[in-house]
Order: sequence, then structure tokens, then C-alpha cells
Amino acid sequence: MDDRALLDGIRMIVGEKETADDCSVLAVGDRFLVMTTDMLHETTDFPAGMTDYEIGWMAAAVTLSDIASMGAEPADLLMAVGLDRPERLSGITNGAAACCRSVGGRLAGGDIDRHTELTIVSTAIGFVAGDRILRRSGARPGDLVCVTGRPGAAEAGLKGDPRFWKNLITPIPRVREGIAFAEGGATAMMDLSDGIALSLYDLSRASGVGFSLDPALFPRIPGIPEPEATDLFLYGGGDFELIATVPENRFPIPGVDATVIGVVTTEMAILSGGHPIPLRGYTHRWE
Repeated sequence: MDDRALLDGIRMIVGEKETADDCSVLAVGDRFLVMTTDMLHETTDFPAGMTDYEIGWMAAAVTLSDIASMGAEPADLLMAVGLDRPERLSGITNGAAACCRSVGGRLAGGDIDRHTELTIVSTAIGFVAGDRILRRSGARPGDLVCVTGRPGAAEAGLKGDPRFWKNLITPIPRVREGIAFAEGGATAMMDLSDGIALSLYDLSRASGVGFSLDPALFPRIPGIPEPEATDLFLYGGGDFELIATVPENRFPIPGVDATVIGVVTTEMAILSGGHPIPLRGYTHRWE
């Protein structure tokens, strides 16, 4: 069983709508308050060799990325830290605070406790205008499929490519790009932390559409041979980039450096070069 299968098991409790997006959404006047939380463990989420500062940065970035995926501006981030050693707290806190400041947010507090393994839970809130919020459910046939950055870079860094180590351990939340997508007329969006393939399946389920990708358009990592380069692009996890659908007449979006990789289709199939894309990517698995 993986985490998506577990989520399917609780949809009837939480609600299909409430589990469809990267954030929980609450109407507040003419704006939406968006909220999200993540849990990270040292042995499974923080690659060996990271400093405590980098760990704090990453713990904040993964959560702020979800705020970005809704087209929202981050406000506050709370962090609960289960410490294996108390001297680690300062570095973790400094890293998290720096990440928040880099996107206009604030590390506002949290909780500390003792734990046998370093464990961090980060919770973020943000705000977005009611007519600007981007969900996973708005993609329409004919929209262009766009990605920021170079997906697959974090996975390449994890596999030992020194060019992309920083992509893996200190990802940059795409807050500015998310807001620009929302202001520029994008119809749906989510972050790419689990890889492009899994993200497309999530978007397909939420929007009731399919996707046809053109491999000739993929911004692959230079210097990596095929088929590894394409596999990294489609299935690599840990890239806190954004994938968005945009009407053709609204592309390019001002303020966003994005690459078109395909189009939205009416059939609920996920294709690359006319061939089905396997449902594969980053998941937590229990044997």
C-alpha cells in the first residue's frame, strides 16, 4: 500500500473535495485562507550530508511549495520539531526562517519535543484572492501543459550528480511563479514534489481530463543519456516546481519562465509520444 491508497481509504471521512488539492481552503471574506502541513523524518527525507540549516530550509520549502501551488502568498509557518539532539535546534530554525523570508513569509513559532529520530512537522498558511485561487480541478481540453524549472534535477542530485545537489536539499518554493500563473489565467496547478507522472494522474482525476505530452519538448537534464534522462524528467521526485495548465491564448504567462510539454485532452489517458505513462513516481510505501 502507498500513501495515495491510504488517502483513498479516508476520503469518505475527510471528503473528496477537501483532499483534492495541495492545501485545505477556507473562505475568509473575498479571499481564501489556504493551509497545508508536511511531516519529514531524517532517515527517509533528509539525504546524508545535509547541515541542520539545510534541513530547516527543506522542511519549510516543501510546505511553502504547496502554498505556491494554489497561487497564494505565504503568511505564517509553524514548525514542530522532534529533536534527537537539542543542539540542532538553532541551525534548523535559522534555515526555516531564511526560507520563509525568501518568499515573503514568516516563521511564527511551533513546538519542540524530544524524539529518537529527528522529525519535523511544518504547517503553513497563506492567502489568495477569491478569483485567483488555482486548484487541480480546472484543467480544460486544449489547455497547454506547462512546467517550471527542470524536473528531474533533484533526483539526479540524489543519485550523485553534484550539479544538482542544491536542487535536492535547498529547493526554492515557486511562490512568485505561482502567483503569476494565477494572475495570468492558468486554469489548474499543483507542485511536482512526487514527479510529473503522478502529478498528471492527480490532475486527471481532479479535472476529469487527460494529457498528451510531446517528448521532443521535455527540458531534459544535459549530459544524461536516454532513456535515463526521460525517466528522470517524468518520474523523479523532490522537485518543488509547478505544473500548470494554461489556455493557449494566455501563454506565455508574464513573469513565469515555463516550458510547454503537452496539451490537455478529453480522454482520461496520460500519454507521452502516444504511449501510456505508467503510474510511477515518489510515494511512501508499506510492505
